[in-house]
Amino acid sequence: MSIALRRSEVAERDSTRHLTIPELRRARQIIATEGQLASFVPEGGFSNELEALNAIGATLGLTVVDLSKETPEESLLNDFPVRLIHRYNIFPIRRTEDSITLAVSNPFDVQAADAVAEATGVFVEIVLALPHEVGAMIKSHLGVGAQTLDGLIAQTEESSDIEVIGDLEFDESEASTMAQEASVVRLVNDILVEAVAARASDIHMEVQATGLKIRNRIDGVLQTQPVPPELNRFQAAIISRLKIMAHLNIAEKRVPQDGRIKIRVSGREVDIRVSIIPMLHGE
Repeated sequence: MSIALRRSEVAERDSTRHLTIPELRRARQIIATEGQLASFVPEGGFSNELEALNAIGATLGLTVVDLSKETPEESLLNDFPVRLIHRYNIFPIRRTEDSITLAVSNPFDVQAADAVAEATGVFVEIVLALPHEVGAMIKSHLGVGAQTLDGLIAQTEESSDIEVIGDLEFDESEASTMAQEASVVRLVNDILVEAVAARASDIHMEVQATGLKIRNRIDGVLQTQPVPPELNRFQAAIISRLKIMAHLNIAEKRVPQDGRIKIRVSGREVDIRVSIIPMLHGE
């Protein structure tokens, strides 16, 4: 296994610039709302993503690694939660008995480290890497087939820590039947549990021309959540599931509807206000 190099130590990839506090806050806001590092490049005055990532890393005291020079051992993935790799666009590159080194593409995503620490029970050391390099690492080690949603669902643990308070009413419609499928139930539960764990105040789910977009409002900032493209085929079932949980009319798609969902997550009761609004590409 090769040793990770600090990119700032490589001459052709050197960046000594440090961001000011306002610049750092702006970088966090842009990456959270746009969901990609590239969106900060022009506003930050950088010529490419690497320069921007180096500056952010230098300011935060985080190492920036070149994943093209990394060769993680295959055994790293034996007991690693693969679903977290896809969800947060991360990849483990080294591991000791009591720690794991995690390459992340979003410098401000503390949820990724927390989720990995909770799942593995070891200390997590964060290093930064370019988004496309993390994606290439995922594809190289897990294969294209492992990036499908079916693979993620197979990896997803049963959501035994979430309970819907109150009875749910189903009918014989196709939408109702789809909303009861185990994969859809797990997906919706996972979305809600993740938002609660992140202390999100709002969850925004919007059907766009390019697919489903999910954003959580955390600390007043809407943060785009990674959504596998294959999730798009479940978007109607996900909305139907949420409607049923909120005791709304799943057949009505032309007018706004409001309801409430009460769930219990890890013993804690959570009251969720639900607003369904018809839009150009769906609800």
